[in-house]
Amino acid sequence: MQERPLRLRRCQLSVPGSSEKMMQKASGLDLDFVFLDLEDAVAPSEKRASRANIVRALNTHDWGRTTRCVRVNDLTTEYAYEDIIEVVEGARENLDVIMLPKAMSAADVQFVDKLLTMMEKKLGLKKRIGIDVLIEEVEAMMRVEEIAASTPRLECLIFGMGDYSASQGISISDIGGSSGYPGDIWNYQRHKMTIAARANKIVAVDGPFADFKDPDAYREECRRSMILGMVGKWAIHPSQVELAQQAFSPRAADVARAREMMNAYDEALAQGLGAVQYGGKMIDIASVRIVKNLVDRADQIGM
Repeated sequence: MQERPLRLRRCQLSVPGSSEKMMQKASGLDLDFVFLDLEDAVAPSEKRASRANIVRALNTHDWGRTTRCVRVNDLTTEYAYEDIIEVVEGARENLDVIMLPKAMSAADVQFVDKLLTMMEKKLGLKKRIGIDVLIEEVEAMMRVEEIAASTPRLECLIFGMGDYSASQGISISDIGGSSGYPGDIWNYQRHKMTIAARANKIVAVDGPFADFKDPDAYREECRRSMILGMVGKWAIHPSQVELAQQAFSPRAADVARAREMMNAYDEALAQGLGAVQYGGKMIDIASVRIVKNLVDRADQIGM
């Protein structure tokens, strides 16, 4: 069984596949992850032509370190299977991940997995294409555990609160906002999805925040999802990219303290002790497990 690749997802930038100009601009940004969109950001009349635009952008632009993803249309449409076939056949090794929207069950993810497996064999691809899945319907949230366990090819669950709001009948004025709800309106859904992801050794990412002219509110939504164990958030505008990548990057001082704490605990173990005082507090293996997540994230970033 192949290992899942470790990909930074502090920010996932959405770019419409119908706009060659926007895709070219996105390729010049220093960001972790981009998904070129064939779904909501593309009008039905432009969907087929946008496949060729995306393939050309993946093959001709220099994307640097950025993970390259394509969001296809959902499996209830007439576009989905041809989206996958045309993009994979056209981009081949220049494609890293397929993003599946509106997955309703494990079977949906397994269909995409089987199709990708056949295509990888046919094309002789040397790397495995990953799958990211959007959880954006109430049925999907009810089945999120089985979706998270559906296939080893699955790498990430994403909370799509826009369509989810419509599915549950939640009244909000802006996607990603709270509209006056007391507290975090998305706490339960974020928490439930992140637990399912972590239990299956994959990651969780938070979805869009529509008001890109309100950076403070966007930072707060990043903070809320990060605290729950999510590793990143969507950006619908380039101005949100750096905000997300900063929010999901640990502070250098916290990383240094975490490494010191782990060293102190290792020294205690060498002396036959199960706990040790550090910074005026007692720490044990549970304390170390918590800070190890922070150190692992820093190592992945290169801090």
